[in-house]
Amino acid sequence: MNRQRVVIVAVALAVIGAIIPIAAMLYVSWNLAVRAEQDRLELFAERAITRANRSFAEARLVLFTIADSGVEPCSPDHIARMRLAVFDSRAVEEMGYFENRLLRCTSWGVTEGAVEQAGADYVTPDGIAVTIRIQPAVSGGKPMMALHHRNYNVLVDPLRFVDVILDEDITLAIVGANGTLVSALNAPDPALIKSIIAAPRIGIDENNLFAVARRDGWLAIATAPRTGMRKDLRRQQMMLLPVGAFIAAFIVGIVYWLSKKRLSPLGELTLAVQNREFIVHYQPIVALKTHICVGAEALVRWRRPDGSIVRPDLFIPLAEESGLILPITDQVIQAVVSDLGKLLVADRGLHIAINLSVSDLKTGRFLSVIENALDHTGIHNEQIWLEVTERGLMDIESARETITAARARGHMVAIDDFGTGYSSLQYLQGLPLDALKIDKTFIDTVGRDTATSSVTPHIIDMAKTLSLVAVAEGVKTKEQADSLAALGVAFGQGWFFARPLPLEEFIAFYHQSKHQYGASPDVLPRMPAYGMVP
Repeated sequence: MNRQRVVIVAVALAVIGAIIPIAAMLYVSWNLAVRAEQDRLELFAERAITRANRSFAEARLVLFTIADSGVEPCSPDHIARMRLAVFDSRAVEEMGYFENRLLRCTSWGVTEGAVEQAGADYVTPDGIAVTIRIQPAVSGGKPMMALHHRNYNVLVDPLRFVDVILDEDITLAIVGANGTLVSALNAPDPALIKSIIAAPRIGIDENNLFAVARRDGWLAIATAPRTGMRKDLRRQQMMLLPVGAFIAAFIVGIVYWLSKKRLSPLGELTLAVQNREFIVHYQPIVALKTHICVGAEALVRWRRPDGSIVRPDLFIPLAEESGLILPITDQVIQAVVSDLGKLLVADRGLHIAINLSVSDLKTGRFLSVIENALDHTGIHNEQIWLEVTERGLMDIESARETITAARARGHMVAIDDFGTGYSSLQYLQGLPLDALKIDKTFIDTVGRDTATSSVTPHIIDMAKTLSLVAVAEGVKTKEQADSLAALGVAFGQGWFFARPLPLEEFIAFYHQSKHQYGASPDVLPRMPAYGMVP
């Protein structure tokens, strides 16, 4: 993931991280406000059922009391008793006595004319017949609910069943056992009440919140406009939005920290290792006497997803410092085997040199990585050279142990960039090395009259004395190549021959070298580890 994508993703995550907690708190505060309002409505609905039960129980008591009085029906005493019972009851508005389903007298007195007893809408478990709506025949007035028992009935004002003190924004409706609306308070929406009667539920629609209570054969419905919960909604938001803002700030901070970490050089390098963004370029190594390509140095390159190449000097120090150099070495080894396996098998005189870091040399873990990579490939260990820098030789004991193990497996080991670090004759004499690569700073002095021009021949003579193969780095001109060959340097590499090449270009260079200069293994210089002298 390149920097631009990291920035885009980080911005997107930051926006999402900021929006989601705020939105979540708004959602939660809305739900809490709705739930609180519905709880309030449910409380009033429960109160309405309690009120309806009390009114019904009071009317029932009046019915049973008069029915059991034993007074002669419609006598002055009987009418007086009914009148007194109505007067003493808050629920009952009027009381009547029937014979043969015809009204004979009421709490108002003896009736005239034929008034038939109304049919019941439903009967309660204790035998009371209920007529939801009836027009009083004697007193007139608004419709009443009638309760019938034996020969008596009582008329109850429907408002008695919703006689509850309400908040001004709440409406209330009470429904009987047969699902018929008994009474309503504060004019609820008829369509909404009808819908809830058909499917009792707690909920919210475009305009109203509603809640129900169901008990003892009654259904109470309380509703309120959505605007009524604004105050509670604001209160919930004042409580929860700071929490959402804190969470959002925390998430944005985490995203910023992670993106900064990923955008840091170490973060980018870590992603590059995970995504296997490293490739290998190959700088040809040629025999100076024949100019035949006998090998190459594998040079790691970091190719970003956008195709750009990061110079090794920009990431190798960081990789060594962070320990990421170890998996990078692994990827280089795997790339070499994958890229050049067939070519190495076809030409046993061809070798590839792989650079080792201080950590590689100290741990020696790369040896098992190479062994596993070469398994069943047909590549000989002798075709994989290992190059160590002078800095890697500072811990001489671990270096000696690793180099000895590598040579025991058949690998050639060369000291790289000789003369630029901390190497000394003691290191060269004390370590089992095969080759010495002369740094380009000394090669630059070849053929020139400078104060250090005489150093290069001494290095070459020292290599011969120690039976080390000399390899010249950074060869730029034909004159340098010829002079180095005359001094006995076996191999050379540098821009005079070729720059570090991508795989396809290196293979083409190799084949051109073979075609142009011929390919006779007998004239190729061999390393001491091969059992031959250069």
